[in-house]
Amino acid sequence: MQKHLLRQPYVDELRNIYSAEIQSVKLLPKMAKASSNAELRMGLEEHLRQTAEHVTRLEQIFDMLGEKPTRKKCLGMEALVKEGIETLKKDYGDALMDTTIVGAARRVEHYEMAAYTTVRAFAEWLGENEHASLIGQTLKEEQQMNEDLTRIAEQIRARAGDTEKEADGEQPSKQTKGTSKRAA
Repeated sequence: MQKHLLRQPYVDELRNIYSAEIQSVKLLPKMAKASSNAELRMGLEEHLRQTAEHVTRLEQIFDMLGEKPTRKKCLGMEALVKEGIETLKKDYGDALMDTTIVGAARRVEHYEMAAYTTVRAFAEWLGENEHASLIGQTLKEEQQMNEDLTRIAEQIRARAGDTEKEADGEQPSKQTKGTSKRAA
């Protein structure tokens, strides 16, 4: 494939993920605020900080390309943000709300991982090794967040199960004995 033919789709993809990251910045604080789970809240707040770094890395790549860091509205992320906000409006209990927040956040992470995998491949095809390295760094952070969300969801589910056992008069597991959903 001729490199000059790939450049414009690459820039378009970068603009799309740039838009996605900026939209994500609007959703993450709302999710963190709605969470009753301290670890989930802190994870979302940390990922918000990382997302600002992702935006900065994308701006560096635009600069290296001699392109203005403009957005191509990311309709996929727009839909995920709308779904996430709708989830936050539900009247769920703490553990269920935290679980739905994790689900919404994971959908965002999967979308971003797919987008970064694509733009990294474009950068590699174009021989833009520095771009590929910056994109790879962001991709690793997105993958780590997804893994963290999976782990947190499993902990929430286990704690919610123990709370149900306590309500039924059973003994909770040793691992979570004495913890409450709010302390999660």
